[in-house]
Amino acid sequence: MDEQNITTERPESTPVERAPAAPFQGRGPGGRGGGRQGQGRPRRNRPDQENSAGGDDLVEKVVFINRSSKVVKGGRRFGFSALVVVGDKNGRVGVGMGKATEVADAIRKGGESARAQMVHVNLREATIPHEVTSRYCGARVLLRPASPGTGIIAGKTVRAVLESAGVRNVLTKSLGSKNAANVVKATLNALLSLRLREEIFRNRGLELKPAESPAA
Repeated sequence: MDEQNITTERPESTPVERAPAAPFQGRGPGGRGGGRQGQGRPRRNRPDQENSAGGDDLVEKVVFINRSSKVVKGGRRFGFSALVVVGDKNGRVGVGMGKATEVADAIRKGGESARAQMVHVNLREATIPHEVTSRYCGARVLLRPASPGTGIIAGKTVRAVLESAGVRNVLTKSLGSKNAANVVKATLNALLSLRLREEIFRNRGLELKPAESPAA
């Protein structure tokens, strides 16, 4: 049998179009790459967010955002709670807690609750009139007056309340529990317990004499 050279023509290979890779969705709720629907886990401790409420000259600070989950038949339902501090930086401050299924709604509800619960605190110029210690549940907060230029020596939770109230020079110490809600309420109770010298004399029925100037 004669051998025949058989040549076969191969069709030119066409480039294969690949679909673009899906964007990285972050870690799942359990801190692993293959979480539910690729949703990233929100941070529990967010930095203070300061927003100026329009029209009323109030400063709104988001102190803490917490996420909770509820297991139902269809899966998990997530909820959020936001601790918000509102103040005018002139002696008025309020604290509110908002809960919703979305972070934005929780912050809005917390701000509305804080505005409805605003109270007046006694300040002396840019500091507090005297030293005070307050306790709420397991949290204990110590506040001390400071000279001008000292600034606010405090953690972010206590600082949010003091800045919203208008305090600019103070020394603080947070003792006991680090729960943000308890620390905020302990700080607010400490500010509410402050009394001016004039108020103390008036409540006791005493006459406040003007300070005598030193003899020349």
